[in-house]
This record gives sequence, structure tokens and C-alpha cells, in this order.
Amino acid sequence: MQTLGLPFLLFWLVWGHSCALGGKVNKHKPWIETSYHGVITENMDTVLLDPPLVALDKDAPVPFAGEICAFKIYGQDAPFEAVVLNRTSGEGVLRASGPVDCEIQKEYTFIIQAYDCGAGPSGADWKKSHKAVVHIQVDDVNEFCPVFREPLYKASVTEGKIYDSILQVEAWDQDCSPQYSQICNYEIVTAGTPFAIDRNGNIRNTERLSYDKQQSYMIMVTAFDCGQKRAKEDVAVHIDVKPVCKPGWQGWNKRVDYEPGTGSRQLFPKMHLETCGGPLSGVKAMVELQTNHIGKGCDRETYSEKSLQKLCGAASGSTDLLPAPSPSTNWTASLLTDSGRDSDLIYRFDGRQAANVPDHVVPQNLTDQFTIATWMKHGPSPGLRAEKETLLCNSDKTEMNRHHYSLYVHNCRLVFLLRRDFTQVDTFRPAEFHWKLEQICDKEWHYYVINVEFPAVTLFVDGVTYEPYLVTDDWPIHSSKIDTQLTVGACWQGGEVATPRFTQYFHGSLSGLTIRPGRIETQKVISCLQACKEGLDINSLESLAKDIKFHFNPAQSVLVVDGEDVDSINTAMTKVSYINSRQFPTAGLRRLHITTTVQCFGEDTCLSIPDIKAVVMVLPPSEPRITISGSNRLVRPAGDLRAPLGVAPFKELHITSTVMKGDGFGGSRRPGVMEVMHNLDYCDVLVIGDELNPERESLEIHHSALLGKHLDATNSTSGISIYGVDSMAHYEQALRQVRYRNWRPATLSERKFRLTCSELNGRYTSNEFNLEVSVLHHSAPVEHVNHMAAQPQYMRPVHHPLMIHTLNSHMSGAAPPAATVVIVVCIAALVVIVVIGVYRIHATHQEGSREDEDGGKEPEEDWDNSALTITVNPMENIKGAQALDEEVKEEGQEQEEEEEEEEEQVGGMTSTESDNSDEDEEEEEEDEREKTVVCLCDQR
Repeated sequence: MQTLGLPFLLFWLVWGHSCALGGKVNKHKPWIETSYHGVITENMDTVLLDPPLVALDKDAPVPFAGEICAFKIYGQDAPFEAVVLNRTSGEGVLRASGPVDCEIQKEYTFIIQAYDCGAGPSGADWKKSHKAVVHIQVDDVNEFCPVFREPLYKASVTEGKIYDSILQVEAWDQDCSPQYSQICNYEIVTAGTPFAIDRNGNIRNTERLSYDKQQSYMIMVTAFDCGQKRAKEDVAVHIDVKPVCKPGWQGWNKRVDYEPGTGSRQLFPKMHLETCGGPLSGVKAMVELQTNHIGKGCDRETYSEKSLQKLCGAASGSTDLLPAPSPSTNWTASLLTDSGRDSDLIYRFDGRQAANVPDHVVPQNLTDQFTIATWMKHGPSPGLRAEKETLLCNSDKTEMNRHHYSLYVHNCRLVFLLRRDFTQVDTFRPAEFHWKLEQICDKEWHYYVINVEFPAVTLFVDGVTYEPYLVTDDWPIHSSKIDTQLTVGACWQGGEVATPRFTQYFHGSLSGLTIRPGRIETQKVISCLQACKEGLDINSLESLAKDIKFHFNPAQSVLVVDGEDVDSINTAMTKVSYINSRQFPTAGLRRLHITTTVQCFGEDTCLSIPDIKAVVMVLPPSEPRITISGSNRLVRPAGDLRAPLGVAPFKELHITSTVMKGDGFGGSRRPGVMEVMHNLDYCDVLVIGDELNPERESLEIHHSALLGKHLDATNSTSGISIYGVDSMAHYEQALRQVRYRNWRPATLSERKFRLTCSELNGRYTSNEFNLEVSVLHHSAPVEHVNHMAAQPQYMRPVHHPLMIHTLNSHMSGAAPPAATVVIVVCIAALVVIVVIGVYRIHATHQEGSREDEDGGKEPEEDWDNSALTITVNPMENIKGAQALDEEVKEEGQEQEEEEEEEEEQVGGMTSTESDNSDEDEEEEEEDEREKTVVCLCDQR
């Protein structure tokens, strides 16, 4: 009892009192609230209840009966338990008995009851309260990141439109509460994009998109929940920009590179026409190649006018009135030149320049048939429309001002004036022929040819025939003895003025002005002379559809393709090509312009197809290096130079040409030198030093050497020029047959020549090949010569010229005239003696041969004429030589005609002994010949 204490004692007193009074202790059941609301944070165990969990019992303070012993929960697997904190006060607590996860279950509802302790310590006769409803809400924790529902978002837009929403991205959060499970914000991570996104994930464009500028966009997007937790991984959004369906050509390149020598190059291999699905009845496309800025309107051969006429088969006899300035054609030296590109010779007239053609150049009689041809570029001249602009004029040189014939431009009309002489015709005849053409003042290059078959005159412009729209008649010009003056670029007014002067100046550019009397030019030659070497082409014509029609202009610079089906037109356009047949074309841009017309059923035009502008870039060709090689010195005996054919200085000539090329495909390896074959248009052999003296020397080529070749030649005292477009091999053959002849070689010390060759009128030139021709003289005189020890001379073959002189020119030039005569006569006598000696030795040889045939066979005697060496004193008395000449004239009369040949034979002798001859006999013969010569020449 002492251990239990006072409280226990009081409890038993009260309990005993209650039993004594009524006999029943636990009369009341516990009382709790009818409902509770609680909140628990997930992943925690404490529940906050409202109101607090407290049970009351009216039996209090009776022990056991007035106390609360337990709270019991009734529900389906409710993860909670109620614990009594104070039995007397009835306070309790509700806590989680297991994990509580909001993402699994957000709310719980269950029943709870309170139990008292019963009537005594044994717990018998306990009572329980009424049932109370408990509603528990689980509070969320922001433990999850937003996640996008798709790994990749795709959308497409049409260019040029502003969208309210292109697409919507969506993210979600596993958290259970609205605060943490909802996505409150989206954000575009990629910077600098023309897009924006709202809080609902809608993406829109902030500016109009262009397919040409950018065809697709890739942007990154992230999301935030309402707790500002960012998505663990951003999402990619791919937006394609689709072009607006615009009718037009697609799949073409703005630039096409053309490599020289590759033939035909396709311009639009992948091009097709987009019509946006509309039904069409026909398509017409025109492709134009614009080459007005290249040369004279396009890429043509830039050979000289003479070479081009030879190449095209034109008749000979034309006169070039605007040649390149040179010592022989100096009347064009004062004119302004505009070489442009590739040595294409162009003369520019600004209204202040003109040139008088020398009289010896002007054709004196044009006859009733002749041709005038020229390239002309001319435009309108403001303020000068009333002035005549003269290209070519033949007028009186003095006294009067009559125009015999002229070609001029007046008010953008081309006029040809031809006044016949009164002696040729005495009636009113056609005199002025007028043509009014757009080409005359369009500031473009055109080729004009006037064919005169009097009284008919025909004009060709770029190969197209035009008849004059106006012909005026006039009386013939009365004959006079006044000389005429042919002028280019103006007209000469020599009479009826105080001071002769030029008038009617031309404003424009001219090139290749020629006049050919006696013949008119054919249509074929005219077309060849003005033909372009570049143009448009169509590959594989046989593969085109049957409904396709195409047409080229004469220059092949314009192509028109017409068809009914779009697919057929597309196929045809992919086969349009550019071609340049020149081996060395002019590099640079060529512009392309395509215009298209589309027709629909029942309508003239229904779609507007934009024009196409592109360029062809012709790459620079590999420049050739022309090399002339051969022997630089030619030494020949005087007899060769005096011979009727003379000598061939360039007999060993070789012409080669090389270019630098890459050894590997595509130039991946080091470049190398590759030999190429191409044409030449002229080779000039110039005389270095004093000009040729026609009285004693000539440099010429026989006409037969040019037969079968497109070559011609002119020569003068300054040299020789071979011209014409032909192969290097033909030029090589012709140059090897150039002959130099000098019928007075004694006066020649040396003659030097310089050879140069050209391709494309000087665009590519060779090296300067210098050649020296010298005379091979006889040995200098000496008193005694050991013919056994003398070195052999002139033994080298002809194709290896000697590089020595045996007699200096100043020594021979220093000899007095009398001594020179003596030397010449002694040499002549020497030749006769040699002939006699040869005859005697030959007779001895024949006699020995007959003895061999009779019986005893002697060793064969080989006689070498080179063993004969004769020493002459050229200063002996001329009378002795003349007496010797008379003594042997009867035996050697016919040998004097072959004097040159015998001198060369003597020059070719050597001191080699005959192996089988008798030395004693040979010495006796030589001594005898030496004595004879000395005796004859020793007389003074």
C-alpha cells in the first residue's frame, strides 16, 4: 500500500464509494466530435487535426470508467493510427502508420471511436463513443520535374505569313497538387529566333519567314511548374518553312563554270517549271545568251583580217584599209585603238581622227564588181543628226570636191555613194543607195558587207541580206586628171576651200575594213567571217518529245523552245547547253536571260513566270608557250650561196607548244608541262642589221611550198612574212623551205635573221629565234704545208653546220684589188691542175685493174682524193697563171662550167693515206704536182 501511494488509494476510495452507492461504476460512454479534418504532408507521419483529437467521459473522475484507454480506426487500409496521449484528459494524436504519398492517394476518410477503461482494472464493462468521421488531406511536396509529352515536335509553315500558333508543346508533372503538378511557364531556350511561346506552350512566329533566307529552324523549349522547378530535359522543335507556291523555274544555278576545251556544257540539268497544279495548254521559253560585251559582239576568232579571209575561203586580192600599224602600214599609227581583249584590233573614232590611205595601197580600178566589208559599232549622236559620218571616202585630192565613192552614216541610215566616170557610162544612173536599219545606231557590233554588181548593190548585216529602201540617180562624173584620195574615218576636201582638210568625221568604232575589186563575196564566206564561236546548243535532240519545237537565231545566241506539256518542256530545258569551239576562248562572264510564257485553256495567258538571270563563267584557258628551236648558226661554202636555190637557213627548225596542266584528275597532283597542238596565224622572218641588197641577195619562198596549205607569203628587203591560219606542222614545213641566196658571197661577212611566230594575231607569241648565216672561206695561204699532218676540214655532215671561220673577213677585205685578181686566177688554174691529176691517177688505177684481170692479182689500190693537198702562192705573177690557164684549157674546157662544184670538192679533201697504194709512187706524184704548181706560180 505504501508503494502505490496516495493517488491509488484515492482511486479505490472513489470506486468503492461508487459501488456502494449504485452498485454500477461505468455508467457513461466516451464522447468525441462527430467529424475531424486533418492534413498530413507526404513522406511525414504527423497529422494536424481540426479539432484536436480529445475524448471526454462523464464518469470522470471515477477511475477507469472516467478515463480514455484507446482510439480505434475503422476503414479500408487507412495507413493511420490514433494514440492516447493522456487517459484522464482524453487527449490523443493521429499519425501515419505507413508511407503516405500524395501521388498515390491525395485524401483519406475513415471512422474513429474512443474507448474508456471500463469498470475496473480488468477493463470489463468498457464503453465506446459514437463514430466520428475523419477526413485527411495529403499535402504535396514538389519532388518531380516537368516532363514533355513528346521527345520531338515538328511543324511546317508557309513563308510570308504570321501565325497565332504554329504548334503547341505540352509538359506535365507527376506531383499531385495543383501548385506543383501544373505547368505555369514555357520558355524558348534558343536565342535569336523569330519565334515566341506563351504560358500554354503555343509557339508563334514574330516575323514573316522566307524560304529563300532559311528553309528550316530548330529551336529548344523548356517548361517550369508552378513551384518554378524547371524541366529536367529541354525539348527540340523543328519548324520547316515551305515556299509559297509561286509559278516559276526551280532547281537552277545562278552561275555555271565553263572550262575551255570541254565541248558542250549543260546549263540547267535539274531545272523544272512549277505551275502550282494549274492546267496548262502550252509553254514557250526563250533562252538568250548575252555576249555583247565580248569582243565584237561575241567570242570570235581574233586572227588578222587577211588570215580570216584565207581561213574562210575568200577570194584573194582584198586590201586591208585598217591594218595594224607597222613601218609598211604607218597610215593607221595616228588613230586611236581600242584593243579590247585577245589582240582584237579595233579603231575608235571620236570625230577628230581620220587617215589618208597611201596611193600605192588604194585599188585603182574597182570595176563593176567589188566588195566593201567592215565591222562597225555606232550609236546615235545627239546634236549631230544632220551631219554625215563617213567611214570610207574616195574624193578629189586637189582643186575640186567630188566624191567618187563613199560609205557614210546619216541620221542612223547607211548610205553608199558610187559615182561612175563619164567615160564608162553617159546616162542617168543609180548613185546613192540608202538602208534604214536598227542595227546602225544600236551601239552594238555588226558586220557589214556591201556587194556591188553595178547597178545592183546588196547589203549584208550579220549575214542577213537587206535591199536598199531608197536609190537615187545622178549623172556620171566627168573625167579629169585630178588625183583622188582615199580616206578612212572622214572625207578629204582638197578643193573649193582655202586649206585642204578632213570633213564629215565618223563617230564610232571600226575594225577589219577591207575592199576587194573585181569580185563580190559569197554568202558562205560572209557567214564564215562573222560567225560566232560560242553559242547555245541542245544535246540529244533525238530524245526530245515530239511536241517540242525549237528555233535558233543565226548566231545561236537565242533559243526558243515551245511545247504543250510541262514535263516535255522540263526535259528540253535540261538539255540546253553552252558551247565555245575556240581552243583559247575569251575568259569572262556571259549573261543568260530566260523569259517564259504560259498559256491556259481558253485564255491567252494565265500565269506569270518570273524571268531568270544567270551567268556562264568562261574560265581562263591555259596559255600556250610557243617555242622555236633549231641550229642558231649556218656556215656554208660560197658555192652553196651562189647556187640557183641558195641555202635553206631554217632546215632544222622545230616549232612546239606547251601548256601547264595538272597531272592528276582535278588538279590534285602537281602541275606538269603538256605539249599541245594548235594553229598559228603568221611567222615573220626579219633581217637584222642592214636590209637585203636586191642586187646581190634574196630571201624568198617558192609558191609550191605553200600549195595544199592555208598559207600565203609576202617578202621585202626587210624579210619575209608567212601568214594564214594553219597548223604548226604546215608552218614548220613552209619555213624549212625558205631560201636565202647570195650571188656575191665574197662581200658577205654574216647575215642575221630573227624568226617569230604568233597565234591569234599576237595574243600568244613565240620566242625570238635568231639565226646567223656565214660564208665558209678557203684556208689561209702558207708557204709549206705537210699534207700528211694537215687536219681534215669540212668533214661534218651538212645538217650539222660548222661553227668555224678559216678566213677572217677583215683579212680578205684588206687585200689590194690586184692581189684579189691574182688569187682568183690561181684558184682557177689550181682547179684545172687537180682535174688533170685526178685523170692521171684514175687512168693508172684502171690499168692496174686490167692487170688484175689478166692474171696476177695485185692488192687493190684504194685512191682517196682527200690525200691531195696543194699549196699556192696567190701573190705570184698573173701572167704565169694565165699561161698555165691557156695550156690546160683544151683539156679542162668543160670543167670551167663546174668551177663551184670542183672548189667544194677540193675543200672536202683530207690528208688520209691510202692503205694499199705505193708510198714511193705517191710521193713522186705529189712532188711532181707540187713542182709544177710552184713553177707555174713562181713567175712574177
